[in-house]
Amino acid sequence: MYFHVTTVPDHSGNGYKMPRASVVHVTSSATRPHHMAQVWATLAVSMGSFAAGLAKGYTSPAIASLQEEEHHHNLHLKTGMNQTRSGFTVTEQQASWVASLSMLGALFGAIMGGWVLRRGRRLALLATSLPLTANWIFTVVAPTVQWIYTTSLIGGLCCSIIMMVTQVYISEISTPGIRGCLSAILKVVGHVGMLLTYIAGAYLDWRQSAMLVAVAPLMLFISALFIPETPSYLVLNGRDEEAARSLQWLRGPHVDISHELQIIKTNVSASRAKQYGLTLRSSMLTPRLYKPIAITCGLMFFQRFSGANAFNFYAVTIFRQTLGGMNPHWAAIAIGFVQLLASLLSGFLIDIVGRLPLLIASTVFMSLALAGFGSYAYYDSMSKTQSLSYADAAPVGQYDWIPLLCVLVFTTALALGISPISWLLIGELFPLEYRGLGSSLSTSFSYACAFLGLKLFVDFQQVFGLHGAFWFYAAMAVCGLCFVVCCVPETKGKQLDEMNPDYAQAR
Repeated sequence: MYFHVTTVPDHSGNGYKMPRASVVHVTSSATRPHHMAQVWATLAVSMGSFAAGLAKGYTSPAIASLQEEEHHHNLHLKTGMNQTRSGFTVTEQQASWVASLSMLGALFGAIMGGWVLRRGRRLALLATSLPLTANWIFTVVAPTVQWIYTTSLIGGLCCSIIMMVTQVYISEISTPGIRGCLSAILKVVGHVGMLLTYIAGAYLDWRQSAMLVAVAPLMLFISALFIPETPSYLVLNGRDEEAARSLQWLRGPHVDISHELQIIKTNVSASRAKQYGLTLRSSMLTPRLYKPIAITCGLMFFQRFSGANAFNFYAVTIFRQTLGGMNPHWAAIAIGFVQLLASLLSGFLIDIVGRLPLLIASTVFMSLALAGFGSYAYYDSMSKTQSLSYADAAPVGQYDWIPLLCVLVFTTALALGISPISWLLIGELFPLEYRGLGSSLSTSFSYACAFLGLKLFVDFQQVFGLHGAFWFYAAMAVCGLCFVVCCVPETKGKQLDEMNPDYAQAR
């Protein structure tokens, strides 16, 4: 905004003196930043989240389909036939590896993520999307279960890189006022993908569903061709002219970006100067790295061991054990639909209510819902074992609404709070010079917990029963509540370091 002052001369004296009046003309060549370009860029990279959501939702109906293949195989053996429709059978243990190996691949992808981020955010999306499409095509033609192990591992690796890069991309292109909302779009689109594969899994077999999933990474590749690299990355790599064009595209053609660009340059220079002297040992000793790592890893730990992965990857199997009359596939679809609605609401609430209140409410309702589901599973198993008279007299499926309600409450609480916010904080808490390393460490830890949680779910169920497993998850959610209250800061409306005018001086 420019102020042009026109002085009015005083003719009563000799010459011009101090003006009696000044006419101030205000011209605004710098309007408020437009958000539309940021939204379009977010929607473009959210195709990566869509692909990851499709992959995540694929597992539960695919495992059910593969286990049905085993059932058909057994029937065929009784009738003298020895081939299933897929050509091979899958046991329960093999199905558990199909689910968990994707998380192991995601762990390797997160380890590689820091290196990939340093090559460019946009380039990473382009380089990962096409291999992911090819990987799903290989799943379609898989001749053995070992082949599926391999594609599950590679698919998890690609998806974790894509999710890490998209979160960092959105954090670096967005203004503070809408960063939470844009970040929530990733979760919304991811839940849309999950819902679609839940629905598709009720009608398609695992090969047909895999063909459907293969389309999404191709969409990501095409959309990423039309978006710019982030200004922060370009400035960090000395490409100032490209950074100016990128920032202009993101903020709008008529917005004066000079002040914001100068802030980024100054603070990135401070970060680069600091980064030259960094070693891994010195980095881990600085609070600017270990505090964000402790916070984000803590949130990831409690999220992964709260039963979220169990419901996502074993939904059909769990509902088969607890529901008497309802189709377990439709119960899984209900979960996907509620997750979608909750993530939509989360996008509006994150920047209005704040991160901390949503995290507290999320962990409270998660613990209550998990305890309720575990209690129902306990009394249901007791009634079946002891053949109680009231259970025998009760119509089949009369109480199906109880476990379904508990799962829906849990799903809503998870999607409103800890699930999107834990990923959002990875982009918000780490300073620029540690963002690649910190994001990689936190995401690696998250996927390591996810892998262990998925593999241990079967063991928990065998040792403690289904009810004991979910009581354990409820206790973990309570511990997560204590962690949130004591350790997690509020980041609502705060700028990233390289966007903060006071950052360089504070250094």
